[in-house]
Amino acid sequence: MPKKRVAVLISGRGSNMAALIEAAKAPDYPAEIVLVLANIADAGGLETARNNGIETAVVDHKAFGKDRAAFDRAMHDVLVAHNIELVCLAGFMRLLTPQFVAQWNERMLNIHPALLPAFKGLDTHKRALDAKAKVHGATVHFVVPEMDAGPIIMQGAVVVRDDDTEATLAARVLKVEHTIYPAALKLVAEDRVKVADGRCLIDGVAVPDADALTPAA
Repeated sequence: MPKKRVAVLISGRGSNMAALIEAAKAPDYPAEIVLVLANIADAGGLETARNNGIETAVVDHKAFGKDRAAFDRAMHDVLVAHNIELVCLAGFMRLLTPQFVAQWNERMLNIHPALLPAFKGLDTHKRALDAKAKVHGATVHFVVPEMDAGPIIMQGAVVVRDDDTEATLAARVLKVEHTIYPAALKLVAEDRVKVADGRCLIDGVAVPDADALTPAA
């Protein structure tokens, strides 16, 4: 089976992008990262992509002013021109229009640093500590128009320690992100993930709820 052609969208250094690139180097990995697209010309992840022989592109959102739809159309045109089949968001800090999301329905993944549906949005590690959460983690999900609300493909959890700071908790969660994002993309690229009634099924089995996870120490 031909490998799925994947684009990664970034706004910064793209550490999750780097994890996907490394995973895709395996001969038996079912996807290849063929394009890294940034909305900021000097995004650090672009150099990482180029150093790995991956084509890069920039669609600067500032050039479109407040016209989000025009910006999204420009990105879509770039993706289509590269025959992209799957899109992975990796620290892409722009809200996408419903029209763009619909064009990539169940073909666009995102990673979020929390166990959704808890702590949608920003500052997740601080909010988890403020809430005295016992368990925290990360979630890979399909993108839908509502932020951080798409069907969950995979989650990974860590125990929140009594002495955790935002930095120490973030570092452990980032390790989880770098593990589950390549694993989730692999499942999607193998066509093993289906969505039924708003919930992901992997090989016909529903993805477990976050409270069923066994967190890492």
